[in-house]
Amino acid sequence: MRTGKGSAHWWGRPPGLRGTPSSRSSPSGSSCYLGRKADEGVGRGRGRPPHNNRSRGSALLTVLWISAALAAVAFSLANTVRGETDRTSTELDEIRSYYLAVGAVDRASVEVLWTAAYGKPLIPKGAAWVDYTFPTGTAHVELIPETAKLDVNSLPPEQLGRLMTALNINPGTAMQIVAGILAHRPGGGGAGISLPSIPSFQGAGTSFQEIEELLQVRGVTPEIFYGTYVPAQETSAPDQPALIRRSGLVDCLSVYGSKDQVDVNTADPAVLLAIGIPPAAVQSIVRERRTAWFTQARLDGLGPNLGPAAGRLRREGNSILTIRATARVRLPNGQLSDMKRTVAGQVKYMPSGFDSPIHILRWYDTTWSN
Repeated sequence: MRTGKGSAHWWGRPPGLRGTPSSRSSPSGSSCYLGRKADEGVGRGRGRPPHNNRSRGSALLTVLWISAALAAVAFSLANTVRGETDRTSTELDEIRSYYLAVGAVDRASVEVLWTAAYGKPLIPKGAAWVDYTFPTGTAHVELIPETAKLDVNSLPPEQLGRLMTALNINPGTAMQIVAGILAHRPGGGGAGISLPSIPSFQGAGTSFQEIEELLQVRGVTPEIFYGTYVPAQETSAPDQPALIRRSGLVDCLSVYGSKDQVDVNTADPAVLLAIGIPPAAVQSIVRERRTAWFTQARLDGLGPNLGPAAGRLRREGNSILTIRATARVRLPNGQLSDMKRTVAGQVKYMPSGFDSPIHILRWYDTTWSN
């Protein structure tokens, strides 16, 4: 009974009296003391079971994977937003360039009229181009009279053949195209014309009313008609583009084209070759007019080098010309945008008595320019 009382007295002893010599000498007190220390150790984490550490490592790994996935999603979203922002900015520059080019065509058409009709020296006589500077950008305007092209309804067959050769058209295809053009003229009989089941143009033998009718001629492809881009020669300068434009029939022929003389400042090199200008003289003309257009004095000086075709060149045109403008807008930092937009209008200047002295025959929302 005393031992039991002592044991009961041990469990009821205050914490401050544990560890006395009497308690250390008691076997039962020693085991209870070690048990409580073990329990306290477990409570402090020193004796936590191993599976808890594995759970904490798995949770950390899951958090890292989720963080990496979210970072990838955020990076992809940032790239998408940036791409869409750049695309929107480019489209905005294109729209602004379009309206700037349209305004340049309108201004040039009026200035050409004022220069010719009222004697105001806004555009120099015989000028092939003019540059405009606006608060919102710049525009380069080309003035191309229809006399820079040849009349598709009257050009002789031999000159048609030389034109096809100058445009690097396959000889067999060239012969087919020449035959088709001749067949489309009055009295040609219509051979060589590919007409749809429901023709949208007048029948054969009525001459060409629109230059786009050439697309109905057998052998004429869009590349031959509109032109295309070909690799530059290996001997070209390093700063030259890798692709250069090859002219098409639309650049050389017109229903309003010249039957005799062509404009020296704007005629395509293929046109100059077609009328009999020697190749060396054509290269000289193209090289010289890039820096300054030909005056009458300079044109007269070309006579000895042109051979029999010396009388086929002239300056300026008649009442119809194509005004082609290429515009670039100005960015907020003051620099010009890399985006260019080119538009063109075929303008006819009407004689007195008409409501408007300027008549737009054709309008091209998208065209090209060198």
